[in-house]
Amino acid sequence: MAANAVDYDELVVEKLKEKFGNAIEEVIDFRGERTVIVDQKKVQAICKFLRTDPDLNYNFLVDICADDMLPAYPRFAVNYQLRSMDNVHDFRLRTLVEDPDSGPKTVGTVWPIGTWLEMEVWDLMGVTFVGNNSLHRLFLPEDWVGHPLRKDYPLGYEEVQFSFNWEAIQARKPYAARTHATPKGLQEESE
Repeated sequence: MAANAVDYDELVVEKLKEKFGNAIEEVIDFRGERTVIVDQKKVQAICKFLRTDPDLNYNFLVDICADDMLPAYPRFAVNYQLRSMDNVHDFRLRTLVEDPDSGPKTVGTVWPIGTWLEMEVWDLMGVTFVGNNSLHRLFLPEDWVGHPLRKDYPLGYEEVQFSFNWEAIQARKPYAARTHATPKGLQEESE
């Protein structure tokens, strides 16, 4: 079975290079998985080809996700995980995105689920997909500012209070420091 998978990987790359030539930027094999990095401008056409070619038939878009590679440039990469149900083969397509406000063309026209997966990527990472008119908040509230999976998104948290730091944290909270109830066990120490 492994030999067939390797042969199939080669078939996919050969067909892509034959059809799209310079749009294929790099082929990476890592831990038994093949990833083909392609030109952002050709993503939609390549996906349509992968879906409609009778030998390949990648009829299932498993997932779309994005990587924030800050401080690298281009900063973002969008990954498309594809599966051919007929050929029982998985394949990853990746494109580098220089400007998240003008990302790759939507693949929602190739696989309808792509519209929803792109919405998720936009919501959490802020990469737009040209032609997807449904980009709105999916997981976060509509009034949320920013995209929380970006590496430069400000971390906000509330420090955890324990018995040893209770008073110090209470004093820093934005409401009046002396209007709280002191937890049992700390009353003796504070008096």
